Amino acid sequence: MFAPPAHPTATSSPPIVLVVEDNVSMRALICELAREVSPYVHECADGECALELFATLHPDVVLMDIGLGVMNGIEATAAIRRLDPGAHVIMVTERDGSDYRRAAADAGARGFVLKEALTEIPALLAGVSHNPSKGTS
Repeated sequence: MFAPPAHPTATSSPPIVLVVEDNVSMRALICELAREVSPYVHECADGECALELFATLHPDVVLMDIGLGVMNGIEATAAIRRLDPGAHVIMVTERDGSDYRRAAADAGARGFVLKEALTEIPALLAGVSHNPSKGTS
């Protein structure tokens, strides 16, 4: 497994990215795409772990699946937004439909990318830079 640097240095600006996906192969693919933009890519497989890592890493963006085994992505997004109302969470899912999009928006997600359009991820992340005021641990 790839071990990312702990956090950006003062002279770097790529975002810290957290990928939350329960499918190992899909998680690896999303991480690979995110690494096209940033070396600071962290990963986990469920919502509870996402909350723990979010509190520790203070990522600039979270790429969150909806269908997770422990605490789904909608619940995890809402919990992350309670921790940090400014958190930048983008849902990355195969579950399309107005109900999912509405639930994601209500939970505080700032974007919604279908897994069939994963190639959009680098462009989405290119618009995000590291915010050192968020802190790192």
